[in-house]
Amino acid sequence: MKKYVVLLRGVNVGGKNIVPMKALCELLETEQYQQVKTYIQSGNIVLAAARRPDNKIATLIEKQFGFAVEMMVLSDTEFSSAIKKNPFATNEGKTVHFYFCKSSPTLDAMRVQSLAAATERYALVGDVFYLYAPDGIGRSKLAAKVEACLGVAVTARNLNSVNKIADMLNAD
Repeated sequence: MKKYVVLLRGVNVGGKNIVPMKALCELLETEQYQQVKTYIQSGNIVLAAARRPDNKIATLIEKQFGFAVEMMVLSDTEFSSAIKKNPFATNEGKTVHFYFCKSSPTLDAMRVQSLAAATERYALVGDVFYLYAPDGIGRSKLAAKVEACLGVAVTARNLNSVNKIADMLNAD
């Protein structure tokens, strides 16, 4: 069995696309996934599986909860690599954001530069876009337009969430 991180996109946001995490864990366990754990209600799942669960979980969610969901699946190695490649050293976990890309992105550098605030820093490393936003992402023009700048679907997690998911991944 190999461990995976499954990041659901756009669930339990603003009262839409509701997926109760306890019910999701039970559903996944009935489908032979093991060591299923979730973190907060935004669709962060750690599990063990014999094979990479690429589209199967999305299909299960659609059948059980009635809507299609986009998801990104990373092996434990891929997730750990994304953490190691984070170019922004900070203890303020809310200021660094990981945008996990669904497929290989193409950075529109001119657009990113025009949207980035003076205090923001960013880097694209492989299939992860990193954004350091010390003033927060609530008003960040770049944070609001990351998908358009990369040309692919993304799901974002801040460093606090990434670290918590890593702890779950490494727990036995």
